[in-house]
Amino acid sequence: MSLQKRIWDLIVLGIFVFAATFASAPWFAFRALKAAAQYEDVQAISELVDFPAVRRSLTGQLKEAAPVAAAEPPSIWRDPLGAMRRAIEPIAPPEPKVDRYLTIAGISALTRGYAPGAAPAGPARPETVGGKIRAVVRGPYPTIVYWDPNRVRVAMKRPGQPGRVTVFSFQRTALFTWKLVHIRLPREER
Repeated sequence: MSLQKRIWDLIVLGIFVFAATFASAPWFAFRALKAAAQYEDVQAISELVDFPAVRRSLTGQLKEAAPVAAAEPPSIWRDPLGAMRRAIEPIAPPEPKVDRYLTIAGISALTRGYAPGAAPAGPARPETVGGKIRAVVRGPYPTIVYWDPNRVRVAMKRPGQPGRVTVFSFQRTALFTWKLVHIRLPREER
């Protein structure tokens, strides 16, 4: 084989490796997010998630429906006891629903396909090589439902309920760096 042929083969191999790495980087970003949440690695999660963007996306999905007609507040003239009770009640805003999704436990549950607080305990980490291989083969697997050079959507089906799918949208920030910018929850959980 000539030197030119070997150089050409190395160039073609380099292009193939670059393309494969570029195309599979979002999948590895999702796996890194799942592992970081499982091992409670706050630093890694903060590097992989754009929290303001994810908070905005979840807030839009978790908005409570406005009441059709709010009851008129009690009047001092019509209901003096109700007005006094209302005046001394503590005024506390309701807890935002988004906060439970953006905790380590919430992100871990979402990457496994469950709603926060509804995920069963994770299986124990196998010690043997055979056990690790069985754990990988068993699944569940994330699937890429959309891919373009700057945005990728990864879907995670809930184990046992394939109709409930959580979709994670990643955006490219550097050549091989991807950040989570949006989470679409299953319709039943919105």
